[in-house]
Amino acid sequence: METMRAISQDVLGGPEVLREVELERPVPRPNEVLVRVRAAGLNPTDWKHRAGGLFLGQPPFVLGWDVSGVVEATGVGASLHRPGDEVFGMLSYPFGHGSHAEYVTAPARFLVPKPTGIDHVQAGALPLVSLTAWQALVERADLRAGQRVLIHAAAGGVGHVAVPIAKARGAYVFGTAGAGKHDFLRGIGVDEPVDYRSTDFTEAVRDVDVVLDPIGGETSLRSLRVLRPGGIVVSIVPVGSDDLYREAERLGVRAVRMLVDADRHDMREIARLVEKGGLRATIAGTFPLAEAARAHEAGETGRTTGKLVLLMD
Repeated sequence: METMRAISQDVLGGPEVLREVELERPVPRPNEVLVRVRAAGLNPTDWKHRAGGLFLGQPPFVLGWDVSGVVEATGVGASLHRPGDEVFGMLSYPFGHGSHAEYVTAPARFLVPKPTGIDHVQAGALPLVSLTAWQALVERADLRAGQRVLIHAAAGGVGHVAVPIAKARGAYVFGTAGAGKHDFLRGIGVDEPVDYRSTDFTEAVRDVDVVLDPIGGETSLRSLRVLRPGGIVVSIVPVGSDDLYREAERLGVRAVRMLVDADRHDMREIARLVEKGGLRATIAGTFPLAEAARAHEAGETGRTTGKLVLLMD
């Protein structure tokens, strides 16, 4: 039996429940590939699952949805990739988790060739946040040139890739963050940074077509007030009160809550944007696999700018 190192947990709890284990190396099923993971991003959903189970329920489980690596083997009929190909993508969310390990299997169609102009750290940081931003702005909101978009938490994981995606669509971008991050926001393309600590964004921003909200709750509800008639709030927090929909209808605007989907077409669009130089992740920090608990601790502070990434080598 061939084995691999992975980060697992037996109970729900804080970062201290994470431990490095030896597991049996997975074998690709038909239409799957086995990927030797080189880098895998972390996202807030990782620590939410670690602490509360969220969609996965009780452990043991191996977390991680972002993956960048090298195809090691292919299952029957998996003809899109060959052993040795460098690929990146997102595992099926939420039940396809497992990239915080040396190897992972995935449906071949969820992965696309890694752009040659970026390394595995960049590629491992991008999939979940980029797919989330793309699906929110392009598919749900149909963001078009000349429109105005407000991106909450614009220096965060989803926010900081949503900004260049919105700019690539020709939008005018407002972004919320603390004043200390405003230079960073301008550097990634935000036209008007808004300090959410000292300013009520509903007074600072008006007549926008799209709001992308990674925070949810009251932020989503208040965001309805900054929209033009017919505008839309897209929340990537998929649960909450129906008051959001009732208030949107009353105001003549729209609201939608969504979860990200693994999608080959969208990943190819993201890869094209990367290849054109229009999309890069800001790396807040990298950690060896064995230090996953420390990476979770850093992420849970809520003060990181960009993405944290686990390295397998």
